[in-house]
Order: sequence, then structure tokens, then C-alpha cells
Amino acid sequence: MPERVPLRIAVLGRGAWGSTLAQLWRSQGHQLSCWSRRDGTDPASLLQDVDLAAVAVSMAGVEPLAQALVPHWPARLPLLSCTKGLDLERLTTASRIWCQHGLSGAALVLSGPNLAAELARGLPAASVLACEDQALAAELQVRLSGGNLRLYTNHDPVGTEVAGALKNVMAVAAGLCDGLQLGANARASLLTRGLAEMGVVLEGLGGTAATLYGLAGLGDLLATATSPLSRNYRCGLLLAEGLGIDAALARIDATVEGPRTARAALALAERHGWSLPICEQVVAVIEGRNPVASAARALMERQLRPEALQERS
Repeated sequence: MPERVPLRIAVLGRGAWGSTLAQLWRSQGHQLSCWSRRDGTDPASLLQDVDLAAVAVSMAGVEPLAQALVPHWPARLPLLSCTKGLDLERLTTASRIWCQHGLSGAALVLSGPNLAAELARGLPAASVLACEDQALAAELQVRLSGGNLRLYTNHDPVGTEVAGALKNVMAVAAGLCDGLQLGANARASLLTRGLAEMGVVLEGLGGTAATLYGLAGLGDLLATATSPLSRNYRCGLLLAEGLGIDAALARIDATVEGPRTARAALALAERHGWSLPICEQVVAVIEGRNPVASAARALMERQLRPEALQERS
């Protein structure tokens, strides 16, 4: 087993998640250097003489950061992508954007039921490190686990990212459901069908079906779609109160990935012929084309069919 030697980690992004990870890793004894675009400094300077670069910027910030940094990326420096979402222009995940720009080092993904506010308070959580290089994932699993965060590994970074992205859409939908006070039965039904919908996109983009039932899939869905600490769930609640999407986002005053991810998922569905009814109704609500109550009714009135956890039509 690898020794638990302190790592030199560069954290790019000092939002709630990046700051929480930095705090956690400092408490484990690692050496941290952190960057935010608000600093007005060149993040490339942080990439020298470190063992790991963790990127925790919003999905919208991945493309410009990858474009700027990949030409300066040290050949053997692993990238740990901590961003959850789908890019609305490229219709892909964060780690794939880095790879499309020619990233030379290995790419890993960190995802799971990790509400930043709970981790910051020292409450326990588990997450998954996903990487095709299982030896590297196992090494970082040992060196980054500790305190209140337990890490597992898998070899499906794409599926891990897609699950982490789509659960935000389902969290918005759950907030809509609870905001309408439709009850526990309706919420449970919504999340179960939401899990199936996540599976359509996950497998369609090349992920492994089993990932859907792990920490990055079902685990993250359960946390994000049921907790008032979740920005996406709160977004759904505010929309159900009658606020428009701009007013809801202003009230939350932080990044909410679900609406953009829902639009990206629908664009993928149109390209590939997938059926994503929950994503479709979430987008209809946030674009003001369908009132919340009508969206819920539309889902209940869909054509009857057999239950299938990964249906494609």
C-alpha cells in the first residue's frame, strides 16, 4: 500500500467546493496552493513543482481554463476534475474537455454525495476517484482519504462525470416536486425514473451501467435531491414558488449547474434520439414555456409502458 506522504496540491477554483477540498486536504497535512479567477493572476504558475492539480471551477469555466493551461501543463502532472456538469457548447464532460485540448497528464474524476457545507463542518462523507489508470487511482485513494472523507475507486471517469452532472437536473425536479407539495410517493417515483433517465445519458456517452448505482450516481442523487443544502434542489423550490429562473439564481447567489446541464442533455437527446422526459420538463419550466404544475401533470400523463431502468425510447 502506498505511503501516506503529504502531497503538493494546486487547487484551481475557490468556490464552495474548491475551498472545502482545500480545507480538508490541509487538515490531512498536504501542502496547498490555491487560485481563483478573482485573483487576476496566472494559474499556470501553480502547476510547477506540484504532485496533483485539482480543478474545481464551474462548468462554464472549464473550457477557457483548459485552453489557457494545457499548453503549459507538465507532462506527468495528474489532473483531478471536481467539476459536475455538461458543457452546453461541446455537449461533453469536464475531463473530456481537458483531454480534447491535449492534456498530457492523467485525468481523474472526483464525485459523490459531497455537500460542501456538511464536509466543511466535519461531517462524514464518501466519494469516488474515477480513472482509467487504476494504479494511480489506488495511490491517490490512500493519500487523499482521511478525516471525514473516505474514497473509493472505479475505472469509469465518463460515467462518473455524467452521473454527477445529471443528478443536478433531477435535484431541480425534486425541488419542483416538493415545492408543489406532491408528497413522498411522487418524489420517490420521480427520483427512480430520474435514475433511469440518468442511465440513458450515461450509457449513451460511453459510461458503465454499474456506475449509476454507486456513489456518483444513486449516492449523489439521494443527497442532492433531498437536502436544502443543495443549490439545485433549492432552485427547484424557488421555481415552484413562482420565481423565474433569473430571480431564483439571484436568490441563491451561487453556481447552479442543473439548468445548463438539462439544456445540454436535451441537445444530446435530440442528436441521438433519446427520450429524457424529466430533463424536457425541467427545461420547459426554466424557459418559462410550461408552468410548474403543468410540467408535473405532463410527466404523470405520459404514455404507459413497462418499467425499464435504461430505456432508450
